[in-house]
Amino acid sequence: MTPNPRLAPFGTTIFAEMSALAAEIGAVNLGQGFPDSDGPAEVLDAAVDAIRSGLNQYPPGPGMPVLRSAVADHQRRFYGVDYDMETEVLVTAGATEAIAGAMLGLLQPDDEVIVFEPMYDSYQACIALAGARAVPVTLRPPDYRPDIDRVRALVGPRTRAILVNSPHNPTGMMMDEDELGAIAEIAAERGLVIISDEVYEHLVFDGFRHRSMAEFPGARERTLVISSGGKTFRTTGWKIGWVCGPSHLVAATRAAKQFLTYVNGAPFQPAIARGLGLPDEYFHGIADDLCKRRDELVPALCSVGFEVFPTRSTYFVTVDAAPVIPGMDGREFCRRMAHDAGVVAIPNVVFYSEANKAAGRSLVRFAFCKRPEVIAEAVERLQGWKP
Repeated sequence: MTPNPRLAPFGTTIFAEMSALAAEIGAVNLGQGFPDSDGPAEVLDAAVDAIRSGLNQYPPGPGMPVLRSAVADHQRRFYGVDYDMETEVLVTAGATEAIAGAMLGLLQPDDEVIVFEPMYDSYQACIALAGARAVPVTLRPPDYRPDIDRVRALVGPRTRAILVNSPHNPTGMMMDEDELGAIAEIAAERGLVIISDEVYEHLVFDGFRHRSMAEFPGARERTLVISSGGKTFRTTGWKIGWVCGPSHLVAATRAAKQFLTYVNGAPFQPAIARGLGLPDEYFHGIADDLCKRRDELVPALCSVGFEVFPTRSTYFVTVDAAPVIPGMDGREFCRRMAHDAGVVAIPNVVFYSEANKAAGRSLVRFAFCKRPEVIAEAVERLQGWKP
């Protein structure tokens, strides 16, 4: 049987490939963006309590009320935006399913979605599954600022949505208030939906503050805000995410989502609800801890000879490998570094559209969301490497 041609460009993800390589050769894995330590005890204990109390069957389709209420409270607490937990909050199997549900529920064949590249790799696949087309705006180092004039110029008769990711994976860039406000204005002027992936909302450094897209004038009524508990509470394997937005957009997302996983993670939903109610000190602490790990890794990357681009948020730092081994493709570079230095990273070329892969050819992403001793081992290996 011939595979669906819409998925022809998408094979096994680079994350699975590089993580398998790290395990095979005993390399330090700074590739895939998952923490290697558990989240807060309050959250873990709440999951155990839920399992033992019998919350092990299908939860309600929209998600458990305790979590939907906690999500609505969280959005009000941090961003001053009110959502009706009954009709404007939907629990999903992580943010990835939320993105898929939004694309499948809102897009029709030949619709266009403006995206910012480099981009989380599921964006293009989910858009393709809906029969639509990604229209990329390329962000360029060192600062990766979005070209708002370019966004405005790309809006055409088939444009249905703008997909925003801030804090941004893989670069750690954060859009500023002027940029987010301008996107909100364009969407309002042209009648577009905004899909805002904000999963790294609490992992922000150096005194910066995340602004939710829904905070901006004209955005609340046309924006789906997507987030999850995996990054914030170091529980990426639980896959508990959510969508907030106006009821008609959430309903469209749910119409597709119910035929993907249907429901998931019953005992983990009250646990994530517990986490969302933790005091401010917790949220400040996780960001401060990640910032320290970034500051341990970045000097080592500089000492090897990489050109290191600034990161204000997320788990990641992007570098240009060309000064280390000129002319080498990022995929080849990452494989060589894994074998020769014993450190695994991700080639950024996988985060670009096919037409623009040259923009990421020599760029590489390192994850610093690892235990201090793992970062220290990676630093020692990199500093002992003679490319």
